[in-house]
This record gives sequence, structure tokens and C-alpha cells, in this order.
Amino acid sequence: QVQFVESGGDLVQPGGSLRLSCAASGMIFSDYAMAWYRQAPGKQRESVASITTDGSTYYVESVKGRFTISRDNAKNTVYLQMNSLLPEDTALYYCNKVPRLPYWGQGTQVTVSS
Repeated sequence: QVQFVESGGDLVQPGGSLRLSCAASGMIFSDYAMAWYRQAPGKQRESVASITTDGSTYYVESVKGRFTISRDNAKNTVYLQMNSLLPEDTALYYCNKVPRLPYWGQGTQVTVSS
């Protein structure tokens, strides 16, 4: 079964940076586009960034210029570098393949607060 294990979340001050990692298993990682999603309390889960098999990237408008998605096919891992973090970036962050599976990993908590 395909599994995703997210890590790297933390409590950080506004303006700070974090790098999230997502290790995938049970799939041929290089065959799939990957995406990062987030869910804030009381809100629906949203896609924030995605990366295709050839490295093309897409971002939701609210994170453009601040977040960078990348992948390492040799490590079956997708990353999300987050800079200039804002309180509204506070959420549980998940990764999934594209098209996404109907289940999720445990996510990693990002809290942006002073």
C-alpha cells in the first residue's frame, strides 16, 4: 500500500522558514506528480503546491514567491521550502500523489505565531 510520511513541521515566528519533507513508499515515485496540501482549523483542505514528473511546479496564489516545492526521486521524497511564513500559513500539512489517493498520512503541524 502507498504510504506518505510527512515531517519538518514546527512552531515558528512570523517571517521565519521551515522545510517540510514527505517520504513516499509503495509506489514508483518518479512516475507521479506530487502535491502538498494543508488544512487549517475549521477550513477545508487545500492544495498549495504541486510538482510534475519533469519538475514543473504550480502554486496557489497565496504562497507564490514564498514556498518552493521540489522532489528527489532517488530518495522518494518531496519537499516544501516555506519562507516568509505568515500566521495564516498555520495548518496541518500533507502530501499526496497526483491524482491523489483517498487517504492521507498523519501530516505535519506548522504553527506560525509570535
